[in-house]
Amino acid sequence: MSDERHGYYFEDLSVGMTDLYAKTVTDADITLFAGVSGDTNPVHLDDEFAKASRFGQRIAHGMLSASYISTVLGTRLPGPGCIYLGQQLKFMNPVKVGDTVRARVTVEELLPEKKRARLKTQCSVGNTLVVDGEALVYVPPRG
Repeated sequence: MSDERHGYYFEDLSVGMTDLYAKTVTDADITLFAGVSGDTNPVHLDDEFAKASRFGQRIAHGMLSASYISTVLGTRLPGPGCIYLGQQLKFMNPVKVGDTVRARVTVEELLPEKKRARLKTQCSVGNTLVVDGEALVYVPPRG
């Protein structure tokens, strides 16, 4: 079982387990992410520039939405103690200020020989998929 100090142990996982995290993206989130990441692309920060873009308005960084996948992995499923080994991502649709992003992680495959789990990772806004991907994590065994 999962607790605050340690998430699920490898033996506690099963294919189909799922968890999620939801966050409404604010202007401050985008500004802070630009500062932390160094990605100051004006499509994220400049209203006038973004109006002339294919999106017609400012959009959040794709990696901001993808970071919510890391939130699920590190805090919920598998949770504290797991180690992120890899992530494949496809950015499907833009996220705007005020959108609520729901990051969902589902156990797809368990690899017992190396205590790894292959996870389906997706972010959506309403019924619209905005990030689609797959992660590989190491999950510590019990004892």
